[in-house]
Amino acid sequence: MIEVHSWTTGNARKVYIMLEECGLEFRINPIVLARGEQFSPEFLAISPNNKIPAIIDLDGPGGGAYSQPYSVFESGAILMYLAHKTGKFLSNDPRQRSITIQWLMFQMGDLGPMFGQAGHFVSRRDQPGMQAGFDHYVEDAKRLMNVLELRFADNDFVAGNDFSIADIAIFPWCQNPEKRGLDFGNYPNFKRWFDQMAARPSVIRASEISEDVRESVGMERQHD
Repeated sequence: MIEVHSWTTGNARKVYIMLEECGLEFRINPIVLARGEQFSPEFLAISPNNKIPAIIDLDGPGGGAYSQPYSVFESGAILMYLAHKTGKFLSNDPRQRSITIQWLMFQMGDLGPMFGQAGHFVSRRDQPGMQAGFDHYVEDAKRLMNVLELRFADNDFVAGNDFSIADIAIFPWCQNPEKRGLDFGNYPNFKRWFDQMAARPSVIRASEISEDVRESVGMERQHD
C-alpha cells in the first residue's frame, strides 16, 4: 500500500498517473496548499522541503530489513522509486535508462520551473511591473516547446519509442497551454504525443482523482 500525501498540481498528477500505470494500491491524504497544510510538522517529517507530493510505502522498498515503511519526497524521485519497485517504465538497459533519466531531469530542472513561472506571469500580465517577467518566461516556455517538438519529430515518446517515467513527468505540466502563453497548433509533433498521452486511461483517471481530492476536502471541482 502506498500512502500519497498530495494535492492536485502537475507534480501530484505525475504520481497519480504512475500509480495507475503500475496498478499499485494506494490511498491519498490530501495536503491542502491554500490552508498551509504543507507546513505541518507531520508533513515536514516526510517532505522536509514542504512541497507536495510525498509518499509513504507501507511495505518498504524490499524484503527483510527493507520491508519497513519508507517515505520519499520530490516527484521525480517518487517516479524513479516506483519504477524500481515495479520494474516498469525505466529500462534496465544502461543506455536507455540514462536517456530516460536525462529527460526526467529536463522536466524537473527546466520545463517544470519555467512553465510554472510562465503561468505565474501570464495570469498577472496586466498588473504593473509584470510585462518583463511575462516576456522572459513565456519566451523560455516556447524554447522548451521547440526542444520537445524536435524530439518528437523522430520519437514516439520522450525517451525514444517506449513509454517511460519521462512521459509521465512531462505531460501534466503541458496541460492548459494557454495558461503559459502557448499554442499547441505551433507544435504538431508535440501535439501528436500530447493527444496520445491524454487518451491513456491512467491520465484520464489521474484527472478524476484530482477532482475527487478537491471534493473530499469541500473544495469546488476544477476542470482542465
